[in-house]
Amino acid sequence: MFNEGNMSDMRFNSSRLGSVAGVNARSMDQGLRQYMLGVYNYMTLSLAITGLSALATNMVTVTQDEAGLHLTSAGYALYHSPLMWIVMLAPLGILFAMNARVSISTLRTLFFVFSALMGVSMSVLLLRYTGQSVTRIFFLTSAAFGSLSLYGYTTRKDLSAMGSFMIMGLFGIIIASLINLFMQSSQMQFMLSVLTILVFSGLTAWDTQAIKQMYFAGDSYDDVQRKSIHGAVQLYLDFLNMFQALLALFGDRRN
Repeated sequence: MFNEGNMSDMRFNSSRLGSVAGVNARSMDQGLRQYMLGVYNYMTLSLAITGLSALATNMVTVTQDEAGLHLTSAGYALYHSPLMWIVMLAPLGILFAMNARVSISTLRTLFFVFSALMGVSMSVLLLRYTGQSVTRIFFLTSAAFGSLSLYGYTTRKDLSAMGSFMIMGLFGIIIASLINLFMQSSQMQFMLSVLTILVFSGLTAWDTQAIKQMYFAGDSYDDVQRKSIHGAVQLYLDFLNMFQALLALFGDRRN
């Protein structure tokens, strides 16, 4: 039969178990915050590398005088030769290499090289659009991306179904973009830009939730770093696609 001593022991054990559970929950929350902070730090660093790489490439390939912008010899070599295709396709090759089981230092190096090459290929945007509009759209994209990513991180709703739908939309965008390479339809390009913004808005929230769910408190340092880098790549690509689509819609083109 239970006596007062038994009841006291039960209350004590229950209190102790509750305290341990609370400590474990706080430890997990802290670990998750540090993990997500690592993802965003990697993404921010990669965007900075891309921006500096694009700016440096523009300075080397373009000169300006009273008549306007002109390509230098390096500019002609980059934008009017097969070298441009190499620069455009090289990041894709690096992405495949990053999916291999390489060391963390190698993975980190590949990520930074990927970011720099993306800047070189995106430097062409500085030829098409004014610097003021590129800056304005960058901050607009940052605000939209931050809100969407915060939603994906905090929502209790399962976004898996939406993510699957967005992936289907992404394949549709790719196919339609290939078709429009031959049609050169401005109306179709406008619709593609709008669709791209919608799809990557959804993907930003979904990817953030998926990256959050990848966290495991028992992961080693290498596993955490690997997940952080791969998560940063996903969000980085979401950001860049939104940025380019918004720039196509609202950017001020050079004469």
